[in-house]
Amino acid sequence: MAKQKAAVLEAVSLTAPDSPRPRLHKLIIKNFRSIGSEPVEIELDDIVVLVGANNAGKSSILKAYETVMSHGSNDGKLNIQDFPSGMVDVERLPNIELQTIVFDKAPGDRWLGLLPNNEYLVREQWTWENPGKDPIRQGWDVQKGSWDKQVPWGAPNIANSKRPRPHRIDAFASPDDQATEISKLITSLLKDKLTKIKSDPEQEKSDYELVIEKIRDLQTKAVAATDKEVKVIEAEISKYLDKLFPNHHVMFDAKPELDIEKAYTPFKATTDLLMGPKDGYLSGIANQGSGARRTLLWAALKYLSEVNDGEGTRPHVLLMDEPEICLHPSAIREARAVLYDLPQSGNWQVMITSHSPIFIDLSRDNTTIVRVFRGENENVKSTTLFRPERARLDSDDKKNLKMLNICDPYLNEFFFGGRQVIVEGDTEYTAFSIIRDMYIDEYKDVQIIRARGKGIIPSVAKVLLQFSKQFTILHDTDSPETAKGKANPAWGMNKTIQSVFDLENAKGKVRLVACKTCFETALFGSEEKDEKPYRAFVKIQNDPEAANKVKALLDFLLDPGKPKPENCIEWKKVEDLVA
Repeated sequence: MAKQKAAVLEAVSLTAPDSPRPRLHKLIIKNFRSIGSEPVEIELDDIVVLVGANNAGKSSILKAYETVMSHGSNDGKLNIQDFPSGMVDVERLPNIELQTIVFDKAPGDRWLGLLPNNEYLVREQWTWENPGKDPIRQGWDVQKGSWDKQVPWGAPNIANSKRPRPHRIDAFASPDDQATEISKLITSLLKDKLTKIKSDPEQEKSDYELVIEKIRDLQTKAVAATDKEVKVIEAEISKYLDKLFPNHHVMFDAKPELDIEKAYTPFKATTDLLMGPKDGYLSGIANQGSGARRTLLWAALKYLSEVNDGEGTRPHVLLMDEPEICLHPSAIREARAVLYDLPQSGNWQVMITSHSPIFIDLSRDNTTIVRVFRGENENVKSTTLFRPERARLDSDDKKNLKMLNICDPYLNEFFFGGRQVIVEGDTEYTAFSIIRDMYIDEYKDVQIIRARGKGIIPSVAKVLLQFSKQFTILHDTDSPETAKGKANPAWGMNKTIQSVFDLENAKGKVRLVACKTCFETALFGSEEKDEKPYRAFVKIQNDPEAANKVKALLDFLLDPGKPKPENCIEWKKVEDLVA
């Protein structure tokens, strides 16, 4: 229990310390859709990328936050398919916990867990007992140390306004839904501007907030004033109904609209964005092609990432399935940059699902990678693969990873699962890739990670040490001296590679294997001076003995129990390489 509390109170700095906006901290989901009784915990960051196989439960995680934020409306109610196995089991009711970080005591002292930097953690949970019914919402009382039916911030519509506003974009949403979401993004920014309009600069609240208060007050008075008339109407209609349907009656649901923003908006309800040639016909987004709609979405997001909407406005969270869909390869990098830039305004968080390694940028300080997968009995599980503060990447590491992202957009495939081998250069990568293709079933889960140089190997190792159970690094020993008798810098880099053993969590997880003096001489007997990857390809294709040597080395890298190939060294100290 103590361990669980420590995890709950872990602070995550997502925005500037002087930003007084709430932000999401953690989402914990049980018995919701494909997620079972074992909780799935998602640590939130500026950018969260959910990776994993198809049908692993990633979209259910995005839907979870949208659902709790819809409490008080029909979208906050579940249908029977949202319950485990499509049935109601009192022992396995859908439950979602949301943890939000706030900067003031507005929720009340009993709900505030104190965090560093004058931040407070508020915990809430929702439990659904029946389909079509509102959930039971509870707050974590830090003074009692238990859940309570009294809740922070009070009514759902008030509480929702204190948390980041969700914007959900499904992978295969209809054109109309996509058009609506794009319009909502723009409209939400305009609504935030309303909170700054004040007829009198000295007034505490904005004109918009005063109007909302008046509407809420009018709703309460209207319900009270018409209560007697409603009862008369119900009684008279029920009297006639009872003659045709004995023991039946009617009830007129005259509850006020809980979401006041639905009751009043300064803009028309059907706001649309039109597109077309200049001096030509403009039609709605829904009438555009899928590529055009996605481009419009990125254009809207790019604007939102660049605009500074000031402090005090309500923050946002973008929940997006597979942003790479319908994008040309050259546009994917631009789309990634837009998403990563979005939180820089201090007012956005982003959580996406993706099957594209291109959408992962390890050189950024604000990215969390979470793998969602199915474990035993098909239960959905999650594990955090990468968080910047845990990897402790220095400025050189970030430069190295940024360069790798540019040179090899598929570098980050290792986040999608499998056994990993880090290799120094293109020749080893080419040779092992050929063997992997020749024996697909044997090596289908093997990831060959090309570091493109000795000096970059430790940077890649820092990332892998966060989640990999074990991996092997293969590199060339090189010679202590150059052909001219001078000290060889490439030999000196062996000391840098040895430093991997000093990294946190490296013990028992990393193996170092070196080829004397390089991959080609160790396996093929001589080193080519040019076109080395191509020549290795030809050698393996035409020489079965060479192919067997490469396969034997790959097997040894993956399993230390396999025979060690000749001219290869497994080492721990540089002195081992001299033998």
